Amino acid sequence: MSNRYLYITLLSLLGLSQEACAQALAQSPRLVVNITVDHLRTDYLETYTPLYGPDGLQRLLQQGVVYTNGSYGFSPVDRASAAAALSTGTSPYYNGIAAMEWLDRETLRPQYCVRDAQQTVSPVHLATSTLGDELKIATSGVARVFSFAPTAECAILSAGHAADGAAWIAQGRWSTTSYYAPVNQWLNGFARLEVPAADGNMSVVAAALKCVEQAGIALDEKTDMLCLTLSTNSLMEDYVALDRAVAHLIQGVEGSVPRDRVLFVLSGTGSSEEREEEVNGRFRIPTGTFYINRTANLLNMYLGAVFGMDRYVEACYKNHIFLNHKTIRQKNLNLGDVQRRSQEFLLQIAGVRNVYTSNQLMTSDSYQLERIRNGFNVEKSGDLIVGVAPGWKLVNEDTHEQVLSRAANIPFPIIFYGAGLKAQRLPQTVTADRIAPTVARLIRIRAPNACSSEPLF
Repeated sequence: MSNRYLYITLLSLLGLSQEACAQALAQSPRLVVNITVDHLRTDYLETYTPLYGPDGLQRLLQQGVVYTNGSYGFSPVDRASAAAALSTGTSPYYNGIAAMEWLDRETLRPQYCVRDAQQTVSPVHLATSTLGDELKIATSGVARVFSFAPTAECAILSAGHAADGAAWIAQGRWSTTSYYAPVNQWLNGFARLEVPAADGNMSVVAAALKCVEQAGIALDEKTDMLCLTLSTNSLMEDYVALDRAVAHLIQGVEGSVPRDRVLFVLSGTGSSEEREEEVNGRFRIPTGTFYINRTANLLNMYLGAVFGMDRYVEACYKNHIFLNHKTIRQKNLNLGDVQRRSQEFLLQIAGVRNVYTSNQLMTSDSYQLERIRNGFNVEKSGDLIVGVAPGWKLVNEDTHEQVLSRAANIPFPIIFYGAGLKAQRLPQTVTADRIAPTVARLIRIRAPNACSSEPLF
C-alpha cells in the first residue's frame, strides 16, 4: 500500500516538474529591444543620474544587469564598425565592416559601408550573419525584425540580411531600401506618410513604438526584435533628453508587451566627438601634426631608391597606405620584403608610434596585436597601417581629412533589463562582441555564424 502511495506521489511530483519546465521554456522573451547609443559614456551617464526621471535611464541602472566598463575588442571604432560588431558578435576581421568608409582597391575611391550598386544601399558588405538573421532562421522566417536609426549604416548593419525592414532619416524624411524584399507593407506606408520630428531620438523611438502597435510585433510566442540607434553628446541636456526618449520607449513597449516578456539591451558605440584638439591646446597637452599624404610620397621615393624608380605607393586613406601590387609583381619583388622595408622607414618619422603590415596582422598570433588585427580586414584595409602618437593630428591634404589620435578606451555601459533578470552591477571590463551571444542564449537561438565569444551570463 505504501508503495502505491509513493508511486502516486512520484508521478505527481514528476508532473509538477514537467509543468514547471514547460512554463520556464515558454517564458522566452517575446520581444528584444536593442538600443545602441552613439557617443554614450559611462562617466557622463552616471554624473547626470540625479537629473533622470524614474522610468528611463534611472530604471535601467537600478533594475538592470549593468556592466559599467564596456569596450570594443578592436581598433579603431566608429559607429558603423560598432553597429556591425554588436549585430554580428564579431570584429571587422570577420564581418567586413572595418569603418564607415574604406578605399576600394579597384577604383581607388572611398567606399561607403552600405553602398550597393544594385540596391543603392544594403548590407551587401556585411560578411557574416547577424543576431536578427539567426532569429529569422530559427523561426523559419516567422519572427519580425525591424531597425530604426538616424543614419543608413546604423539601421542596415543592425538589421542584417534577413530583416523585415530598416528605416533611417535622410533629408528630413524617413528612407528605406528595396533590398528587404518583399517590402514590408507597414514600413513602406510608414516611411511614405510619417515625417520625423526635430528631435532625432524621439523620432526613432516614435517609429519603433508605431512598429510595435501596427506591424504585428510580439503577438505570439515567437521572439521578435527591434533595433534602435540613438545618440547623445557630452552636454548635460543631451543626457537628460536621452533619458526622456528611453523612458518614452520603455513605457510604450511595456504598455503593449508584459514587462517580464521584454528584454531591453542598451550599449554604446565606444566613440566620442569631444573637441579634444581645443582642450589639448588650452591645457598644453603634447601634440603635433602628421601628414599622411606627404609621408606616402616620401615612402615612394625611398622605395624607388631601394628597388629602382617606379610607383610603389598606390594611395593612402585615413591612416592606411596601399602599395602597388602590380608594380611589385612586375619587378619580381616579394610583397613581404617591401612591407618590411616600408615599416622600417615609416617608424623613423616624427609622430609615428607603430606601423603594422598586412602580412604581420594576418600571420602573427601576438596578444599585443590583437586589437589592431581584429580591426583589420584583408579586403578593406591597406598594406601598411600607421599608428599615430596619441594627441597628434593626422592630416591628409588631398582629402582634407583631419583626425586626432587617441589610444585610450572610452568605457560605455552594457545593460540588460527585463525578461525576469535580477539587478546586478558589475565593474569588470567586457567587450561588446559578447552581447550577441548573451541575447542568443536568452532567446534560445544560436549565435551569429562568426561569433566565437562567450555569453556574459
